[in-house]
Amino acid sequence: MLDKIEVTAFFDRLAQYWDEDCRHEPEKIAAILDYAGIQTGVTVLDVACGTGVLFPHYLERGVRHITGVDITRGMIDQAAAKFTDPRISLICADIEAVDFADPFDCCIVYNAFPHFSDPSRLIARLAKTLRTGGRLTVAHSESMERIDHRHLYYAKAVSISLLPADELSGLFAQFFTVDAAIADENMYVVSGIKK
Repeated sequence: MLDKIEVTAFFDRLAQYWDEDCRHEPEKIAAILDYAGIQTGVTVLDVACGTGVLFPHYLERGVRHITGVDITRGMIDQAAAKFTDPRISLICADIEAVDFADPFDCCIVYNAFPHFSDPSRLIARLAKTLRTGGRLTVAHSESMERIDHRHLYYAKAVSISLLPADELSGLFAQFFTVDAAIADENMYVVSGIKK
């Protein structure tokens, strides 16, 4: 079981350098957002949003509203300093303890899933944030092997191994009809529509 206090402290230490240290390939992000159903007029819940890496890409696609949630104050502060668009709301909180007044069209967990210690519990919680017909997407812009290797050396205390895509699809199945399960050398994506 991961210690949420330790996870928070780990990412707080990295927050001010995050954008300098992390690189994201626009082609891969575009493909992930296609799988995630990000299009004009949708509302998006970005879980563990960090500094808002995906926010410009959502806005380019004309989303109606983005709610970014991150447990780390440093990450939220960095995102707030970068983005003043009124279509973006930021919340510093544990996603497993937040309630929302209205359901979302799309929920994305991008490059963050291994930092949640109970995948089943997280998926059940995120299912509640979505409308019927809404979409949950767990994605990484690298292969499962690269992610696990990096976490083993740099973030072992705040990560668990990424589940194989078919296993994660099985966890989705109670709440979602999975229509994308990809784990190749370029990316990892599991996405489904809420039943």
